[in-house]
Amino acid sequence: MSAPLTASALCDGLGAPDEVVAFAHTPGTQVVFGPGAVSRVGELARGCGGSRVLLVTDPGIAKAGHAEWVSSHLRKAGLGVVLFDEVHENPTTEDVGRCVQAARAGEIDLIVGLGGGSSMDTAKGCNFILTNGGEMKDYWGVGKAGEEMLPLIAIPTTAGTGSECQSFALIADAETHMKMACGDKKAAARVAILDPELTLTQPALVTAHTGIDALTHAVETAVTNKRTEVSGAYSKLAFRLLDHSFERVIKDPRDLEARARMQLGAAYAGTAIENSMLGAAHAAANPLTAHFGAVHGEAVGAMLPHVIRFNAAQPDVATTYAALTDADLATRMTTLLELAGMPTQISGFGIGEGDLPMLAEEAAGQWTANFNPRPVTADDFIEFYGVAL
Repeated sequence: MSAPLTASALCDGLGAPDEVVAFAHTPGTQVVFGPGAVSRVGELARGCGGSRVLLVTDPGIAKAGHAEWVSSHLRKAGLGVVLFDEVHENPTTEDVGRCVQAARAGEIDLIVGLGGGSSMDTAKGCNFILTNGGEMKDYWGVGKAGEEMLPLIAIPTTAGTGSECQSFALIADAETHMKMACGDKKAAARVAILDPELTLTQPALVTAHTGIDALTHAVETAVTNKRTEVSGAYSKLAFRLLDHSFERVIKDPRDLEARARMQLGAAYAGTAIENSMLGAAHAAANPLTAHFGAVHGEAVGAMLPHVIRFNAAQPDVATTYAALTDADLATRMTTLLELAGMPTQISGFGIGEGDLPMLAEEAAGQWTANFNPRPVTADDFIEFYGVAL
Protein backbone atom coordinates (compact mmCIF):
# COMPACT_ATOMS: atom_id res chain seq x y z
CA MET A 1 0.00 0.00 0.00
CA SER A 2 1.24 3.46 -0.86
CA ALA A 3 0.25 5.15 2.41
CA PRO A 4 -0.42 4.17 6.04
CA LEU A 5 -4.06 3.59 6.84
CA THR A 6 -4.65 6.77 8.83
CA ALA A 7 -7.40 9.26 8.08
CA SER A 8 -4.96 12.06 7.26
CA ALA A 9 -2.92 9.87 4.91
CA LEU A 10 -5.97 8.49 3.09
CA CYS A 11 -7.39 12.00 2.65
CA ASP A 12 -4.08 13.51 1.56
CA GLY A 13 -4.38 15.38 -1.72
CA LEU A 14 -8.18 15.67 -1.58
CA GLY A 15 -8.14 19.28 -0.42
CA ALA A 16 -9.98 18.84 2.88
CA PRO A 17 -9.23 21.09 5.88
CA ASP A 18 -7.54 19.35 8.80
CA GLU A 19 -10.53 19.85 11.10
CA VAL A 20 -12.81 18.11 8.59
CA VAL A 21 -10.44 15.15 8.26
CA ALA A 22 -10.39 14.91 12.06
CA PHE A 23 -14.22 14.77 12.35
CA ALA A 24 -14.34 18.08 14.23
CA HIS A 25 -18.05 18.55 13.48
CA THR A 26 -19.54 15.27 14.70
CA PRO A 27 -22.26 15.51 17.41
CA GLY A 28 -19.83 15.06 20.31
CA THR A 29 -18.53 11.73 19.03
CA GLN A 30 -14.94 10.57 19.46
CA VAL A 31 -13.90 8.78 16.26
CA VAL A 32 -11.30 6.01 16.52
CA PHE A 33 -10.09 4.83 13.10
CA GLY A 34 -7.69 2.19 11.85
CA PRO A 35 -7.19 -1.53 11.18
CA GLY A 36 -7.58 -3.44 14.44
CA ALA A 37 -9.24 -0.49 16.21
CA VAL A 38 -12.08 -2.70 17.44
CA SER A 39 -9.66 -4.33 19.89
CA ARG A 40 -9.93 -1.10 21.92
CA VAL A 41 -13.66 -1.47 22.54
CA GLY A 42 -13.22 -2.72 26.13
CA GLU A 43 -10.91 0.14 27.06
CA LEU A 44 -13.23 2.68 25.42
CA ALA A 45 -16.34 1.23 27.07
CA ARG A 46 -14.58 1.42 30.42
CA GLY A 47 -13.77 5.05 29.68
CA CYS A 48 -17.48 5.72 29.14
CA GLY A 49 -18.23 4.37 32.60
CA GLY A 50 -19.80 1.12 31.47
CA SER A 51 -19.96 -2.06 33.51
CA ARG A 52 -22.71 -4.09 31.82
CA VAL A 53 -23.06 -3.77 28.05
CA LEU A 54 -25.94 -4.43 25.67
CA LEU A 55 -24.41 -5.53 22.36
CA VAL A 56 -26.91 -4.86 19.55
CA THR A 57 -26.30 -6.61 16.24
CA ASP A 58 -27.91 -8.77 13.55
CA PRO A 59 -27.78 -12.54 12.91
CA GLY A 60 -25.39 -12.19 9.96
CA ILE A 61 -22.84 -10.24 12.00
CA ALA A 62 -23.13 -12.80 14.79
CA LYS A 63 -22.63 -15.65 12.31
CA ALA A 64 -19.53 -13.92 10.89
CA GLY A 65 -18.00 -14.02 14.37
CA HIS A 66 -17.83 -10.25 14.90
CA ALA A 67 -20.22 -10.25 17.85
CA GLU A 68 -18.17 -12.83 19.75
CA TRP A 69 -14.95 -10.98 18.90
CA VAL A 70 -16.33 -7.72 20.32
CA SER A 71 -17.81 -9.54 23.31
CA SER A 72 -14.45 -11.12 24.10
CA HIS A 73 -12.74 -7.71 24.21
CA LEU A 74 -15.49 -6.35 26.45
CA ARG A 75 -15.19 -9.30 28.83
CA LYS A 76 -11.41 -9.00 28.94
CA ALA A 77 -11.96 -5.46 30.21
CA GLY A 78 -14.10 -6.83 33.02
CA LEU A 79 -17.47 -5.89 31.53
CA GLY A 80 -20.61 -7.99 31.49
CA VAL A 81 -22.22 -8.51 28.06
CA VAL A 82 -25.89 -8.99 27.12
CA LEU A 83 -26.26 -9.96 23.44
CA PHE A 84 -29.24 -8.86 21.33
CA ASP A 85 -28.68 -10.27 17.83
CA GLU A 86 -32.20 -10.03 16.42
CA VAL A 87 -31.92 -6.80 14.41
CA HIS A 88 -33.73 -6.82 11.07
CA GLU A 89 -32.99 -4.71 8.00
CA ASN A 90 -34.97 -1.45 8.05
CA PRO A 91 -35.83 -1.81 11.77
CA THR A 92 -39.33 -1.09 12.99
CA THR A 93 -40.82 -0.07 16.30
CA GLU A 94 -41.27 -3.79 17.01
CA ASP A 95 -37.52 -4.40 16.66
CA VAL A 96 -36.84 -1.56 19.06
CA GLY A 97 -39.38 -2.97 21.51
CA ARG A 98 -37.66 -6.37 21.60
CA CYS A 99 -34.29 -4.68 22.08
CA VAL A 100 -35.64 -2.64 25.00
CA GLN A 101 -36.90 -5.81 26.66
CA ALA A 102 -33.41 -7.34 26.43
CA ALA A 103 -31.85 -4.16 27.81
CA ARG A 104 -34.21 -4.00 30.78
CA ALA A 105 -33.78 -7.68 31.59
CA GLY A 106 -29.99 -7.30 31.47
CA GLU A 107 -29.86 -4.17 33.65
CA ILE A 108 -27.32 -2.61 31.28
CA ASP A 109 -25.58 0.75 31.58
CA LEU A 110 -23.93 1.06 28.15
CA ILE A 111 -24.93 0.12 24.60
CA VAL A 112 -22.74 -1.03 21.70
CA GLY A 113 -24.25 -1.00 18.21
CA LEU A 114 -22.35 -3.40 15.91
CA GLY A 115 -23.18 -3.81 12.23
CA GLY A 116 -24.80 -1.70 9.54
CA GLY A 117 -27.17 1.21 9.94
CA SER A 118 -29.98 -1.09 11.07
CA SER A 119 -28.03 -2.23 14.15
CA MET A 120 -26.98 1.29 15.05
CA ASP A 121 -30.50 2.68 14.52
CA THR A 122 -31.98 -0.08 16.70
CA ALA A 123 -29.40 0.64 19.40
CA LYS A 124 -30.25 4.34 19.33
CA GLY A 125 -33.98 3.66 19.28
CA CYS A 126 -33.59 1.38 22.30
CA ASN A 127 -31.66 4.11 24.08
CA PHE A 128 -34.48 6.62 23.53
CA ILE A 129 -37.15 4.35 25.02
CA LEU A 130 -34.99 2.85 27.75
CA THR A 131 -33.98 6.24 29.16
CA ASN A 132 -36.91 8.48 28.25
CA GLY A 133 -39.89 6.10 28.06
CA GLY A 134 -42.85 6.41 25.71
CA GLU A 135 -42.84 5.34 22.05
CA MET A 136 -40.58 6.08 19.09
CA LYS A 137 -43.17 8.42 17.56
CA ASP A 138 -42.72 10.66 20.62
CA TYR A 139 -39.18 11.43 19.38
CA TRP A 140 -39.97 11.90 15.68
CA GLY A 141 -38.21 15.12 14.82
CA VAL A 142 -35.34 16.82 16.63
CA GLY A 143 -34.47 17.34 20.29
CA LYS A 144 -37.48 15.71 21.94
CA ALA A 145 -35.67 13.61 24.56
CA GLY A 146 -35.74 15.32 27.94
CA GLU A 147 -33.52 12.89 29.86
CA GLU A 148 -29.88 11.96 29.37
CA MET A 149 -29.19 8.69 27.56
CA LEU A 150 -26.81 5.83 28.17
CA PRO A 151 -23.37 5.99 26.55
CA LEU A 152 -23.38 4.44 23.08
CA ILE A 153 -20.43 3.02 21.15
CA ALA A 154 -21.07 2.56 17.41
CA ILE A 155 -19.02 0.04 15.42
CA PRO A 156 -19.95 -0.09 11.72
CA THR A 157 -19.19 -3.26 9.78
CA THR A 158 -20.33 -1.69 6.50
CA ALA A 159 -19.40 1.47 4.63
CA GLY A 160 -22.89 2.84 4.12
CA THR A 161 -25.21 4.78 6.39
CA GLY A 162 -22.69 6.79 8.41
CA SER A 163 -25.06 6.36 11.36
CA GLU A 164 -22.04 6.21 13.65
CA CYS A 165 -21.54 9.95 13.07
CA GLN A 166 -25.18 11.02 13.39
CA SER A 167 -27.56 11.72 16.25
CA PHE A 168 -30.55 10.30 14.37
CA ALA A 169 -32.27 6.92 14.63
CA LEU A 170 -34.27 5.96 11.53
CA ILE A 171 -37.08 3.66 12.67
CA ALA A 172 -40.15 2.57 10.68
CA ASP A 173 -43.59 2.47 12.26
CA ALA A 174 -44.52 -1.23 12.24
CA GLU A 175 -48.12 -0.45 11.20
CA THR A 176 -47.89 2.46 8.78
CA HIS A 177 -44.36 1.67 7.45
CA MET A 178 -43.57 5.39 7.65
CA LYS A 179 -39.90 5.93 8.46
CA MET A 180 -39.43 8.21 11.43
CA ALA A 181 -36.18 10.17 11.80
CA CYS A 182 -35.73 10.64 15.55
CA GLY A 183 -32.85 12.98 16.29
CA ASP A 184 -31.32 14.26 19.48
CA LYS A 185 -27.73 15.18 20.28
CA LYS A 186 -28.01 12.99 23.38
CA ALA A 187 -28.57 9.97 21.10
CA ALA A 188 -25.25 10.38 19.28
CA ALA A 189 -22.57 7.77 19.86
CA ARG A 190 -20.08 8.67 22.54
CA VAL A 191 -17.46 6.78 20.52
CA ALA A 192 -17.39 5.55 16.92
CA ILE A 193 -14.89 2.78 16.15
CA LEU A 194 -14.03 2.59 12.45
CA ASP A 195 -12.09 -0.63 11.79
CA PRO A 196 -11.90 -1.35 8.04
CA GLU A 197 -10.94 -4.96 8.72
CA LEU A 198 -14.52 -5.57 9.89
CA THR A 199 -15.81 -4.68 6.41
CA LEU A 200 -13.78 -7.40 4.68
CA THR A 201 -16.43 -10.04 5.45
CA GLN A 202 -19.23 -8.16 3.69
CA PRO A 203 -20.94 -10.10 0.89
CA ALA A 204 -20.44 -8.50 -2.53
CA LEU A 205 -24.05 -7.30 -2.75
CA VAL A 206 -23.86 -5.67 0.68
CA THR A 207 -20.67 -3.89 -0.38
CA ALA A 208 -22.45 -2.60 -3.49
CA HIS A 209 -25.70 -1.60 -1.77
CA THR A 210 -24.07 0.19 1.14
CA GLY A 211 -21.48 1.86 -1.08
CA ILE A 212 -24.15 3.34 -3.33
CA ASP A 213 -26.07 4.48 -0.26
CA ALA A 214 -22.97 6.29 1.04
CA LEU A 215 -22.37 7.91 -2.36
CA THR A 216 -25.99 9.06 -2.41
CA HIS A 217 -25.51 10.62 1.02
CA ALA A 218 -22.50 12.55 -0.25
CA VAL A 219 -24.41 13.78 -3.32
CA GLU A 220 -27.63 14.74 -1.53
CA THR A 221 -26.03 16.47 1.45
CA ALA A 222 -23.97 18.59 -0.92
CA VAL A 223 -27.04 20.43 -2.21
CA THR A 224 -29.85 20.39 0.36
CA ASN A 225 -31.48 23.66 1.36
CA LYS A 226 -29.87 23.22 4.81
CA ARG A 227 -26.35 22.87 3.42
CA THR A 228 -23.58 24.93 4.97
CA GLU A 229 -19.93 25.52 4.26
CA VAL A 230 -19.11 22.87 6.87
CA SER A 231 -21.48 20.24 5.50
CA GLY A 232 -20.26 20.96 1.98
CA ALA A 233 -16.67 20.22 2.97
CA TYR A 234 -17.70 16.84 4.38
CA SER A 235 -19.87 16.04 1.34
CA LYS A 236 -17.06 16.80 -1.08
CA LEU A 237 -14.46 14.83 0.85
CA ALA A 238 -16.86 11.90 1.24
CA PHE A 239 -17.69 11.80 -2.46
CA ARG A 240 -14.05 11.87 -3.52
CA LEU A 241 -13.08 9.07 -1.14
CA LEU A 242 -16.05 6.94 -2.17
CA ASP A 243 -15.88 7.62 -5.89
CA HIS A 244 -12.18 6.73 -6.01
CA SER A 245 -12.65 3.52 -4.02
CA PHE A 246 -16.02 2.03 -5.00
CA GLU A 247 -14.74 0.49 -8.22
CA ARG A 248 -11.71 -0.90 -6.40
CA VAL A 249 -13.73 -2.74 -3.74
CA ILE A 250 -16.12 -4.11 -6.34
CA LYS A 251 -13.21 -5.51 -8.37
CA ASP A 252 -11.12 -6.61 -5.37
CA PRO A 253 -13.09 -7.11 -2.13
CA ARG A 254 -9.84 -7.79 -0.20
CA ASP A 255 -8.38 -4.35 -1.00
CA LEU A 256 -8.05 -3.06 2.58
CA GLU A 257 -6.92 0.43 1.57
CA ALA A 258 -9.99 0.87 -0.63
CA ARG A 259 -12.15 -0.54 2.16
CA ALA A 260 -10.64 1.99 4.57
CA ARG A 261 -11.37 4.86 2.17
CA MET A 262 -14.94 3.64 1.77
CA GLN A 263 -15.44 3.45 5.53
CA LEU A 264 -14.03 6.93 6.04
CA GLY A 265 -16.10 8.27 3.16
CA ALA A 266 -19.29 6.80 4.62
CA ALA A 267 -18.53 8.32 8.03
CA TYR A 268 -17.77 11.74 6.49
CA ALA A 269 -21.04 11.53 4.54
CA GLY A 270 -22.81 10.69 7.81
CA THR A 271 -21.26 13.78 9.37
CA ALA A 272 -22.54 15.77 6.39
CA ILE A 273 -26.06 14.42 7.02
CA GLU A 274 -25.83 15.59 10.62
CA ASN A 275 -25.10 19.10 9.34
CA SER A 276 -27.20 19.14 6.17
CA MET A 277 -29.92 16.42 5.98
CA LEU A 278 -30.92 14.52 2.81
CA GLY A 279 -33.18 15.10 -0.19
CA ALA A 280 -35.64 13.75 -2.75
CA ALA A 281 -33.76 10.57 -3.70
CA HIS A 282 -34.17 9.24 -0.18
CA ALA A 283 -37.77 10.42 -0.08
CA ALA A 284 -38.45 8.48 -3.30
CA ALA A 285 -36.60 5.38 -2.10
CA ASN A 286 -38.38 4.88 1.23
CA PRO A 287 -41.81 3.94 -0.20
CA LEU A 288 -40.13 1.46 -2.57
CA THR A 289 -38.63 -0.28 0.44
CA ALA A 290 -41.78 -0.10 2.56
CA HIS A 291 -44.21 -1.47 -0.04
CA PHE A 292 -42.12 -3.55 -2.42
CA GLY A 293 -39.24 -4.75 -0.26
CA ALA A 294 -36.62 -3.04 -2.40
CA VAL A 295 -33.19 -2.99 -0.77
CA HIS A 296 -32.51 0.58 0.31
CA GLY A 297 -29.24 0.91 -1.62
CA GLU A 298 -30.88 -0.34 -4.81
CA ALA A 299 -33.90 1.90 -4.38
CA VAL A 300 -31.98 5.09 -3.64
CA GLY A 301 -29.42 4.31 -6.35
CA ALA A 302 -32.06 3.83 -9.02
CA MET A 303 -33.76 7.12 -8.13
CA LEU A 304 -30.69 9.31 -7.66
CA PRO A 305 -29.77 10.05 -11.32
CA HIS A 306 -33.28 11.35 -12.00
CA VAL A 307 -33.24 13.56 -8.91
CA ILE A 308 -29.80 14.90 -9.91
CA ARG A 309 -31.10 15.94 -13.33
CA PHE A 310 -34.17 17.56 -11.76
CA ASN A 311 -32.12 19.53 -9.23
CA ALA A 312 -29.46 20.54 -11.76
CA ALA A 313 -32.00 22.93 -13.32
CA GLN A 314 -30.94 25.28 -10.51
CA PRO A 315 -27.62 26.88 -11.53
CA ASP A 316 -26.13 26.88 -8.02
CA VAL A 317 -26.91 23.20 -7.61
CA ALA A 318 -25.43 22.39 -11.01
CA THR A 319 -22.25 24.20 -9.96
CA THR A 320 -22.04 22.17 -6.75
CA TYR A 321 -22.55 18.91 -8.62
CA ALA A 322 -19.80 19.87 -11.06
CA ALA A 323 -17.41 20.44 -8.15
CA LEU A 324 -17.83 16.82 -7.02
CA THR A 325 -16.58 15.17 -10.20
CA ASP A 326 -15.29 16.00 -13.66
CA ALA A 327 -17.85 13.63 -15.17
CA ASP A 328 -21.56 14.26 -15.63
CA LEU A 329 -22.75 13.30 -12.14
CA ALA A 330 -25.99 11.54 -13.11
CA THR A 331 -24.17 9.53 -15.76
CA ARG A 332 -21.38 8.69 -13.32
CA MET A 333 -23.85 7.32 -10.77
CA THR A 334 -25.54 5.20 -13.44
CA THR A 335 -22.13 3.85 -14.48
CA LEU A 336 -21.33 2.87 -10.89
CA LEU A 337 -24.69 1.12 -10.53
CA GLU A 338 -24.04 -0.87 -13.69
CA LEU A 339 -20.50 -1.70 -12.58
CA ALA A 340 -21.88 -3.19 -9.36
CA GLY A 341 -24.62 -5.11 -11.16
CA MET A 342 -27.35 -3.06 -9.49
CA PRO A 343 -30.65 -2.09 -11.15
CA THR A 344 -30.99 1.26 -12.88
CA GLN A 345 -34.77 0.81 -13.25
CA ILE A 346 -37.43 0.08 -10.64
CA SER A 347 -39.69 -2.22 -12.70
CA GLY A 348 -37.71 -5.16 -11.34
CA PHE A 349 -39.11 -4.42 -7.88
CA GLY A 350 -42.56 -5.44 -9.10
CA ILE A 351 -43.84 -1.91 -9.60
CA GLY A 352 -46.38 -1.00 -12.27
CA GLU A 353 -47.67 2.33 -13.55
CA GLY A 354 -50.76 1.98 -11.38
CA ASP A 355 -48.59 2.11 -8.27
CA LEU A 356 -47.02 5.46 -9.08
CA PRO A 357 -49.65 7.82 -7.58
CA MET A 358 -49.53 5.99 -4.24
CA LEU A 359 -45.73 5.96 -4.21
CA ALA A 360 -45.54 9.64 -5.19
CA GLU A 361 -47.98 10.71 -2.50
CA GLU A 362 -45.95 8.92 0.16
CA ALA A 363 -42.63 10.22 -1.20
CA ALA A 364 -43.89 13.80 -1.10
CA GLY A 365 -44.78 13.28 2.57
CA GLN A 366 -41.33 12.01 3.54
CA TRP A 367 -39.36 14.27 5.85
CA THR A 368 -36.30 14.43 3.60
CA ALA A 369 -38.37 15.78 0.71
CA ASN A 370 -38.53 19.08 2.63
CA PHE A 371 -34.76 19.54 2.31
CA ASN A 372 -34.44 19.01 -1.43
CA PRO A 373 -32.84 22.14 -2.94
CA ARG A 374 -35.55 22.44 -5.57
CA PRO A 375 -39.11 22.23 -4.20
CA VAL A 376 -40.57 18.85 -5.10
CA THR A 377 -44.24 17.82 -5.33
CA ALA A 378 -46.14 14.57 -5.73
CA ASP A 379 -46.38 15.30 -9.47
CA ASP A 380 -42.60 15.58 -9.63
CA PHE A 381 -42.24 12.22 -7.88
CA ILE A 382 -44.63 10.63 -10.39
CA GLU A 383 -42.31 11.89 -13.10
CA PHE A 384 -39.22 10.50 -11.30
CA TYR A 385 -40.85 7.10 -10.87
CA GLY A 386 -42.15 7.07 -14.43
CA VAL A 387 -38.70 7.72 -15.91
CA ALA A 388 -37.13 5.19 -13.54
CA LEU A 389 -39.73 2.54 -14.36
